[in-house]
Amino acid sequence: MSFEFHLDTNGGVQHLTLMGRLDSATFIILEKTINGLFSSAGDRVLIDFSALSYISSAGLRLILVAAKRARQVGGRLILCGLSPSVRDVFEISAFLKIMETADSKADAQGALQA
Repeated sequence: MSFEFHLDTNGGVQHLTLMGRLDSATFIILEKTINGLFSSAGDRVLIDFSALSYISSAGLRLILVAAKRARQVGGRLILCGLSPSVRDVFEISAFLKIMETADSKADAQGALQA
Protein backbone atom coordinates (compact mmCIF):
# COMPACT_ATOMS: atom_id res chain seq x y z
CA MET A 1 0.00 0.00 0.00
CA SER A 2 1.25 3.48 -0.79
CA PHE A 3 0.92 6.74 1.10
CA GLU A 4 -1.24 9.78 0.40
CA PHE A 5 -2.30 12.83 2.34
CA HIS A 6 -4.89 15.53 2.00
CA LEU A 7 -4.67 19.03 3.51
CA ASP A 8 -7.61 21.40 3.82
CA THR A 9 -8.86 24.10 6.16
CA ASN A 10 -12.09 24.13 8.15
CA GLY A 11 -13.01 26.91 10.56
CA GLY A 12 -9.46 28.25 10.65
CA VAL A 13 -8.05 24.82 11.51
CA GLN A 14 -5.78 22.99 9.08
CA HIS A 15 -6.82 19.35 8.63
CA LEU A 16 -4.11 16.95 7.53
CA THR A 17 -5.49 13.50 6.70
CA LEU A 18 -2.96 10.67 6.35
CA MET A 19 -3.74 7.55 4.29
CA GLY A 20 -1.81 4.31 3.78
CA ARG A 21 1.65 3.60 5.15
CA LEU A 22 3.94 6.34 6.45
CA ASP A 23 7.41 4.81 6.48
CA SER A 24 11.00 5.41 5.42
CA ALA A 25 10.06 5.06 1.74
CA THR A 26 7.09 7.48 1.88
CA PHE A 27 7.81 10.08 4.57
CA ILE A 28 9.52 12.36 2.04
CA ILE A 29 6.10 12.91 0.39
CA LEU A 30 4.86 14.56 3.59
CA GLU A 31 7.99 16.28 4.85
CA LYS A 32 7.59 19.63 3.04
CA THR A 33 3.94 19.91 4.09
CA ILE A 34 4.76 19.11 7.73
CA ASN A 35 7.53 21.72 7.73
CA GLY A 36 5.08 24.37 6.52
CA LEU A 37 2.17 23.67 8.86
CA PHE A 38 3.12 26.17 11.55
CA SER A 39 4.17 29.26 9.65
CA SER A 40 2.71 31.80 12.07
CA ALA A 41 1.77 32.21 15.72
CA GLY A 42 -1.50 30.63 16.72
CA ASP A 43 -1.73 28.14 13.83
CA ARG A 44 -3.99 25.21 14.70
CA VAL A 45 -3.56 21.81 13.08
CA LEU A 46 -5.46 18.55 13.32
CA ILE A 47 -3.76 15.43 11.98
CA ASP A 48 -6.22 12.64 11.24
CA PHE A 49 -4.71 9.14 11.36
CA SER A 50 -7.96 7.20 10.82
CA ALA A 51 -6.92 6.04 7.32
CA LEU A 52 -3.27 5.39 8.22
CA SER A 53 -2.49 1.69 8.55
CA TYR A 54 1.18 1.93 9.57
CA ILE A 55 3.73 4.46 10.84
CA SER A 56 7.47 3.90 11.16
CA SER A 57 10.09 5.79 13.13
CA ALA A 58 10.61 8.08 10.10
CA GLY A 59 6.91 8.99 10.23
CA LEU A 60 7.06 9.51 13.99
CA ARG A 61 9.96 11.90 13.51
CA LEU A 62 7.85 14.03 11.15
CA ILE A 63 5.03 14.21 13.69
CA LEU A 64 7.52 15.18 16.39
CA VAL A 65 8.88 17.95 14.12
CA ALA A 66 5.32 19.28 13.75
CA ALA A 67 4.76 19.20 17.51
CA LYS A 68 8.02 21.03 18.20
CA ARG A 69 7.25 23.64 15.56
CA ALA A 70 3.76 24.16 17.04
CA ARG A 71 5.29 24.87 20.44
CA GLN A 72 7.88 27.24 18.96
CA VAL A 73 5.26 29.46 17.32
CA GLY A 74 2.58 29.17 19.99
CA GLY A 75 0.41 26.96 17.80
CA ARG A 76 -1.59 23.90 18.69
CA LEU A 77 -1.52 20.36 17.28
CA ILE A 78 -4.02 17.60 17.98
CA LEU A 79 -3.77 14.04 16.66
CA CYS A 80 -6.96 12.06 16.15
CA GLY A 81 -8.25 8.76 14.80
CA LEU A 82 -5.26 6.67 15.82
CA SER A 83 -6.00 3.01 15.03
CA PRO A 84 -4.97 0.50 17.70
CA SER A 85 -1.78 -0.47 15.85
CA VAL A 86 -0.75 3.15 15.21
CA ARG A 87 -1.67 4.12 18.79
CA ASP A 88 0.59 1.31 20.04
CA VAL A 89 3.54 2.80 18.15
CA PHE A 90 2.84 6.23 19.66
CA GLU A 91 2.47 4.70 23.11
CA ILE A 92 5.67 2.65 22.92
CA SER A 93 7.59 5.72 21.79
CA ALA A 94 6.04 7.74 24.68
CA PHE A 95 4.67 10.30 22.21
CA LEU A 96 1.22 10.06 23.77
CA LYS A 97 2.68 11.67 26.90
CA ILE A 98 3.85 14.74 25.00
CA MET A 99 1.18 15.13 22.31
CA GLU A 100 -2.46 16.03 22.52
CA THR A 101 -4.89 13.47 21.08
CA ALA A 102 -8.62 13.19 20.51
CA ASP A 103 -10.75 10.15 19.80
CA SER A 104 -12.47 11.62 16.76
CA LYS A 105 -12.01 14.32 14.17
CA ALA A 106 -15.08 16.13 15.55
CA ASP A 107 -13.62 16.11 19.08
CA ALA A 108 -10.30 17.43 17.81
CA GLN A 109 -11.97 20.15 15.73
CA GLY A 110 -14.05 21.21 18.74
CA ALA A 111 -11.01 21.36 21.00
CA LEU A 112 -9.08 23.47 18.49
CA GLN A 113 -11.96 25.92 18.10
CA ALA A 114 -12.51 26.30 21.85
